[in-house]
Amino acid sequence: MGRKVPSLVAVATFLLVACGGGTGTPTTQTDVGITADSISLGNTIAQSGAAAAYGTIGNAELAYFNYINGQGGVNGRKINFKILDDAYNPAQTVPLTKQLVEQDQVFAMFSGLGTQAQTSVRDYLNSKKVPQLFVATGATTFNKDHDTNQWTLGWQPPYQGEARIYAADVLKNHAGAKIGVLYQNDDYGLDYLKGLTDGLGSNASMIVDKESYDVTAANTAAQLTKLQASHADTLFIFATPGFTIKSLVTVTLLHWAPTIYLNSVSNPQVYMGLAKKAGAALTNVTSVGYIKDPTDPQWANDSGMQQYKTIIAGCSTCKPEDGFNIYGVAVAYTMVDVLKQAGTNMTRKNVTDIAANKLNETNPFLLPGIKVKTTSSDHFPIMQEQVITWNGTGWTLQGSLIDERGTIK
Repeated sequence: MGRKVPSLVAVATFLLVACGGGTGTPTTQTDVGITADSISLGNTIAQSGAAAAYGTIGNAELAYFNYINGQGGVNGRKINFKILDDAYNPAQTVPLTKQLVEQDQVFAMFSGLGTQAQTSVRDYLNSKKVPQLFVATGATTFNKDHDTNQWTLGWQPPYQGEARIYAADVLKNHAGAKIGVLYQNDDYGLDYLKGLTDGLGSNASMIVDKESYDVTAANTAAQLTKLQASHADTLFIFATPGFTIKSLVTVTLLHWAPTIYLNSVSNPQVYMGLAKKAGAALTNVTSVGYIKDPTDPQWANDSGMQQYKTIIAGCSTCKPEDGFNIYGVAVAYTMVDVLKQAGTNMTRKNVTDIAANKLNETNPFLLPGIKVKTTSSDHFPIMQEQVITWNGTGWTLQGSLIDERGTIK
């Protein structure tokens, strides 16, 4: 007689237990990029080119993952984090992302930087059902449109919400302002502009001129000259750090002294210091913050800040005072939180579901009172920020936290 063939019941029972469907202890479920002792994550970010100032974020994230690995990793698995430089150019983001997914077989893309860059790979990643988690951009679409892009999620406060806070501040403190807007000519800049316009509402006519610049431009001198000629007395700068520094210097060279609102992605103190060193007269500058400032003495004895300094000491290229580095550590903290929550169910679907619907985190690197939270009906992890003003040597917190949750539909 031939071999005895297993019964259908036995086969079905084996498959059920292997998939974690048994009645005993749940078995581990894994996915691409997960082994018994490792988790593979991928990242594209600008470490060269016009937006190279952001590149340190990836290095800080790596420092945090190494810190966690040194403590045994996440549920016994070490995080392998591969960073590729796309120079803030979507034409490079696309092939590099495909390399990470198809060749390197990463479990998820984490904290990819740039509105245009991350938009350019969103459809691809969603079609492959590869998590695109906590993108390093506040573009409103990454959270607002989660229902139609269920493998993608942002992290930081949305640009539209941030700009609405500025609008409220202008209406409260500069009701007669004549506003000029300098913005990057892409979805990044337009997102900020929309938030400002929506926030001003019936007072949108306060905007007397708006000028855009391309990321390939040498500077923004021509645009700022036009804005000054429009008799604007209040200037909004919606730019990346390199262009912000040049713009602040140009404003000074034009002997123009408007009230300035500066977007948060360009406000780390290290870049304000570079602008000052280059000749910018930094007065009447307002922005917002949600992350603790490493240069602010009020956090000197804060346990979160002390932990940050321990972590960042493991990165030889990271300047502890650079606000982009504490951003990197903070978002990496959330990523590890999600992986820990996933436990034995380390599948792409489960991790994405936790990130998009079940976050409820107090992050030690964010301002006190800020909650990192998502629900099945609200996919914006961070919606609280605080107005800050430049005092000549650093940023000063003003008022209390402002919650924009629920204002963006």
